[in-house]
Amino acid sequence: MDLVLCHTTADFDTLGAAVGVTRLLPGSRIVLSGGAHPTVQTFLALHRDEYPLIERRAVDLDQVRSLTIVDAQNRDRFAPVADWIDWAEQQAIPITLYDHHTQATGDIRADHRVVEPVGAATTLVVEQLQSKNVSLRGAEATVMALGIHVDTGSLSFEQATARDALALAWLMAQGASQRAIAEFVEPGLSPTLQALLTEAMESLTVETQRGFRLASVLLSLENHVPGLSNLTERLMSLSDSDCFLLGAHYPLKSGSLSAGEDKLVLIGRVRGRAASSANGHGINFNEIFQPLGGGGHPTAAAVTLTTPNPQAVMGQAMAQVRSQVPHPPTARELMSSPVRTIRPGTTIQEAQRILLRYGHSGLSVVNAQDELVGIISRRDIDLALHHGFSHAPVKGYMTIEPKTIHPDTPLPQIEQLMVTYDIGRLPVLDGENLIGIVTRTDVLRQLHQDQQGIYADEDEEVPHRPPLPTRLPPPDMLTRRLQQALKPGLWDVLQQMAEAAQAQGWHLYLVGGAVRDLLRIPTSQTVELKDLDLVVDGYYQSAQVGAGVALAEAIKASYPAVELQVYGRFQTAALVWHKDSPNDLAGLMVDVATARTEFYPYPAANPEVEASSIRQDLYRRDFTINAMAIRLTRPGTGTLLDFFGGLIDLCEGRVRVLHANSFIEDPTRIYRAVRFAVRLGFALDSQTESYIQHALESGIYTQMQRQVAQVPALQARLRNELEYILEADYWQPALHWLERLGALQCLHPDLVMDAPLWHQLRRLTRWIEHFDLALQMRPWELRLQVLLAAVPPPDRGTVAEHLQLPLASQQRLGTLAAQEQAWLQALSTDLPPSQVVQQLREADLATLLLVSARHPRPLGQLVWRYLTQWSKVKPPLNGNHLKALGYRPGPRFREILDTLLNATLDGQIQTPAEAEAFLAAHYPPD
Repeated sequence: MDLVLCHTTADFDTLGAAVGVTRLLPGSRIVLSGGAHPTVQTFLALHRDEYPLIERRAVDLDQVRSLTIVDAQNRDRFAPVADWIDWAEQQAIPITLYDHHTQATGDIRADHRVVEPVGAATTLVVEQLQSKNVSLRGAEATVMALGIHVDTGSLSFEQATARDALALAWLMAQGASQRAIAEFVEPGLSPTLQALLTEAMESLTVETQRGFRLASVLLSLENHVPGLSNLTERLMSLSDSDCFLLGAHYPLKSGSLSAGEDKLVLIGRVRGRAASSANGHGINFNEIFQPLGGGGHPTAAAVTLTTPNPQAVMGQAMAQVRSQVPHPPTARELMSSPVRTIRPGTTIQEAQRILLRYGHSGLSVVNAQDELVGIISRRDIDLALHHGFSHAPVKGYMTIEPKTIHPDTPLPQIEQLMVTYDIGRLPVLDGENLIGIVTRTDVLRQLHQDQQGIYADEDEEVPHRPPLPTRLPPPDMLTRRLQQALKPGLWDVLQQMAEAAQAQGWHLYLVGGAVRDLLRIPTSQTVELKDLDLVVDGYYQSAQVGAGVALAEAIKASYPAVELQVYGRFQTAALVWHKDSPNDLAGLMVDVATARTEFYPYPAANPEVEASSIRQDLYRRDFTINAMAIRLTRPGTGTLLDFFGGLIDLCEGRVRVLHANSFIEDPTRIYRAVRFAVRLGFALDSQTESYIQHALESGIYTQMQRQVAQVPALQARLRNELEYILEADYWQPALHWLERLGALQCLHPDLVMDAPLWHQLRRLTRWIEHFDLALQMRPWELRLQVLLAAVPPPDRGTVAEHLQLPLASQQRLGTLAAQEQAWLQALSTDLPPSQVVQQLREADLATLLLVSARHPRPLGQLVWRYLTQWSKVKPPLNGNHLKALGYRPGPRFREILDTLLNATLDGQIQTPAEAEAFLAAHYPPD
């Protein structure tokens, strides 16, 4: 285990640097040596599960391989674990140190020291990440950006450097949340403002509306005070409010035109879900202040005016704030369902296995009546395992009487519960029934959506501008765009399906490639979507496996001509309108699936699938650009669900995998990654490429080939990917990419794209184009056979069989070596054409093309002449002519006609007269 130590009373810089180190040392864990700054504590209450933190008491020093110290150089800054540093020095455990306090005299003997004069230790780690081309998740970039902001005063402190600014810019490009930064960075205050801060904190009022905290204060000043906006920011932070309205008034000087009146300054701030979104719901201070002569942004605005009654103006402004408070999401909309539960008697070891299988960070414990009796977290399980109690029941370690919420509990209240009690999951009870659970992950996903709540303007082409994590296409615009991309009949079908889903209490989503293409193609261009993939989220009322089929059957009742296909264990349904359908639905197909999650029991296995929610359904997908969805049901029709940064990757032209083990679980995803990259003109994310290399070097594909009989579906998926690639116009760059990655070993370890093989493939393509064979044969299959013919002859037929190619292809590849050898020995350009034709005419066209591509001389020349000339030659006389000449029909007819054909091929005869003379000499009539 590699450990990263944060100093006591951890601030954002030490935490941010530590998080960055865990990306430099995959698998390392972070230890908070002793406590944390209150703001950091609040931050971790929501985000703890995003980072690899481990409790001090759960650390086994015998398993520690290295220590990394961040943001300090003295043992006393790590007092509770200072003996670990002593132990590491004694045991010669490698110690690395990152710090930016160059004037400090440290007493830690580090093997590798990075101590340089920058504003934040996090900057030093960022530079290391950049040099190694390591990419970050948004949560990682956010906490690291907070570290730099806080330690440099958002680049305003004297010690801030250009290196800090460059590091911040890179973190923003990696997806750092500006809203989170604005929420947790505290501005400095002047002495005058500090005094006003104390006065304001004593007199401010706080009220709660729909779960949001609204705070306000009216200050009486003697004269103008600069910096009131900073004061507002600090008051908002200290009052932990979602919206803050500060009023400050002072009397005008005597002798002025407005003597007797006051100058009133109003400053408004709003954050999070309380702020106005593209649909117009939420607090908008710009709208509130504009009629008064002020304005600004919806979330930050101000106005200065003259009034005889500051209290009345302040009251009117607060009334407008209250009227704009939005309806926040509720637990019903946020929760994951169905809930994974265990019994109190379940062992710690089994609970850990379930957590690993489903990727959860905690489990609900229910009794025999399915009533909630406790919660056990991953931390609880880690501690039990650390102390050797793997076979103990969870009831001894679970939290009893856990905090619970109702389906209608608003998100602000959920957040408050999580922060107040530092809990990561809240069961949702409807009466005594456990219907769902809201986790930190669910809250963070919603926060991510809210952070993208400043929508793009309708005239902006979202994928064709610098990517901004806070800009989404507005729901109304996305709905109109979708309607324009569908034929009227198909749009009507979607509307009916959405209504039918709502009637069942379900949500319906458009997912996959259609969403990707809708967002990728500029709004100025027309996009036509034909085949659609839909997912039904069974919601909390029922985790129905057959929800997708039920919805498809309801639509079929309105369209008798449509064909309903049902397949798979989860009864995915397909609605197919055949080409002869009488309306504009002809030739279209709609797949309808139930939201599900999957688990791979071992590498390269077939996944085990279970019903789940839309969030988990998107999470199981391969790449971020394919893991977005558009809601078709109310509320929120047209809302884009993008939990994994797919829109940013789409904007930047990047294919990024969702999971580190994705390519080990399913090797065909390497081919999918390359296919998407080449087809869309995208690049592979550097981290994704490193995951591919790790999977290839792990030996999993050699194991897969040995166990191919156990995973026939995996081979079928691989063949399908090869078909997509080799049938497309971009097959050559795709193969170049697969060769560069070393991914062709998935087919056979000896397959190498050398120059002769490239020549063979290109020659085959020219043959297909010359003879216009694309409609008669399957070019992808011919190209694949050329590839498989490049592996050792004993393995060709076996690989073809594993890929489930047609029997004829398997037999062709199995006998190819013998056939080639026979022809190479028997045929040459010196032979008369008749002997060449006699050898080649028994072979099928695919074999001739394959051999010709592999052996351009002499076999390729002979095959070319055979196909272009000799195969079209016919003798001057046919069977009717023979009968007219007195020859009796019988077995001799075939011999005579073959002899005439051979003589014609060899140029001995050309005309009927010459043929008759030839017959008279060689086959006189009876």
